[in-house]
Amino acid sequence: MTAMPSSQRKIVLTFGCLSGLLSAAMMYAVLPFLDQIGFDRAAFVGYTAIVISFLFVFFGVRAYRDRLNGAPLTFGRAFGVGLMITLISCVFYVVAWQVMYHYFLPDFIDQYSAHVLEKLRASGAAQAVIDAQTQEMAYFKDLYANPIVAIALTFIEPFPVGLLVTLISAVTLRTRGRKAAPAAR
Repeated sequence: MTAMPSSQRKIVLTFGCLSGLLSAAMMYAVLPFLDQIGFDRAAFVGYTAIVISFLFVFFGVRAYRDRLNGAPLTFGRAFGVGLMITLISCVFYVVAWQVMYHYFLPDFIDQYSAHVLEKLRASGAAQAVIDAQTQEMAYFKDLYANPIVAIALTFIEPFPVGLLVTLISAVTLRTRGRKAAPAAR
């Protein structure tokens, strides 16, 4: 595998940072409204923000392809570029969440646990189900106390979305076997 030229490395870093900054900014934009919108809507808004931020993967792979000056872009190379952009974005997401969690929402897990248990009670779930969920939430809280586990769990929130966008981008933007799109001038 050949090394990536600096102009193309710049594309990966630029689009990865833009994606990550957007996801972090949207995360922080929702923070003041968390009590008003609730956990369920916040999750919807959060994943919508993640999808929007990963549009930079597509644009980054396209910019990379355009810099090839008509040379073919294979699925593997397009996937690799998209994956690097995704990884950079996920690092931003993890750092943003860790800062938010430790400085702004240190009781997030307790609040979320109370929300989940209240939903179960309101749905008329049996006490055995509620007790099992209570134990599961306590186990999760203990797990999350380990910083490595917390970072890993946070990383796997956006990563599958980024991976899917990377796959779609690589399939859509590859040029091997067909004439490459002319480079923008």
